[in-house]
Amino acid sequence: MTRTGRLAAALGLIVLSAAAYADESPRTEPFEFVSGGRRLRGALDRPAGRPASGVVVFVHGHGRTDAVEGNWYGDLRRRFADLGLASLIWDKPGCGRSEGSYDHDQTVQSSADEVLAAIEELQRRKLPGSDRVGLWGISRAGWICPLVIERLPSVAFWISVSGTDEKESFGYLLETNLRIEGRSASEARALVDEWRRGMEVFRKGGSFAANQKATANLRRDPFFSEFFGRNGTEAAYLADQKRFIAEGHVFDDASGLMIYVPGLRDRLRAVRCPVLALFGEKDSNVDWRSTAALYKDTIPRLTLKTFPGCNHNLRQCRTGGFRETMTGGSQPVCEGYHDAIVAWVEALETAAATASTRPRVAGSRR
Repeated sequence: MTRTGRLAAALGLIVLSAAAYADESPRTEPFEFVSGGRRLRGALDRPAGRPASGVVVFVHGHGRTDAVEGNWYGDLRRRFADLGLASLIWDKPGCGRSEGSYDHDQTVQSSADEVLAAIEELQRRKLPGSDRVGLWGISRAGWICPLVIERLPSVAFWISVSGTDEKESFGYLLETNLRIEGRSASEARALVDEWRRGMEVFRKGGSFAANQKATANLRRDPFFSEFFGRNGTEAAYLADQKRFIAEGHVFDDASGLMIYVPGLRDRLRAVRCPVLALFGEKDSNVDWRSTAALYKDTIPRLTLKTFPGCNHNLRQCRTGGFRETMTGGSQPVCEGYHDAIVAWVEALETAAATASTRPRVAGSRR
């Protein structure tokens, strides 16, 4: 008998365990909501044969999405359904069948607004499980989810995958990948220093010529030019610079790196729901060690697990480098990654079921 089944028997309830539904596929249906005047389209998976006890809302990282047609995170969504949880996923503006134009520089505040709009629509429809919403988010979602939780403290749990620390991660990505690509430590550091100087020129209103001079060696590096180099014009540089400066970004004085969510430490300290943080130890996109240290220092109810030999997307890898991730095809999911999530969520569900059926003591306040 499963833990869920033993709990049901102990409480004298006539319910079916998660195992009874394990061979039944979740029911998937279209889901739409409006955020920022755009109709965003996604998919809602519901567990088969019973009402959902909660909803897991998936929060994307950087980049375009094909979440609905591509059935992103399908295996994990099915396992959530086995636990009696619904899953909600959608495509970003301008992706899939969602309205609007895709913006690679969409702010984290705008993304948080999207998540909140999706949750509001779930609750407006009074869908089963919408009174108990958890978040699953990857990478950039490490900035988005704390903003959502700050505005919606009732969030039941947060699963953070390859989360972020306070600062811009591109410097770490660049240096780590230059080393993977064969540059020496001193060569990689020199090229990253060029990137920092170029960014400083850009953000402080410096000229196109000064930016080009500051980054001359970096722009010639094969790795940088292949994946990130731009043969932009002066007009495009000035237009991007004007927009960027007008946005009023905050920067860390010591490193010169942009801070995406000012006061992130205080926001994390205020998170009261349970948090599961998962990291691949070969992540070359974000500085997972820095994020892990940040989480340990701030999040009150934290469970943290790392996976050797796994990359930013929690897939098995050889180097974890950007090139391997982008061009290496579909690597298998890290062994134990989904199991770790399911075991943690199942324990939360068991605790929630126990709390909801515990007899109230007369005169007590709950």
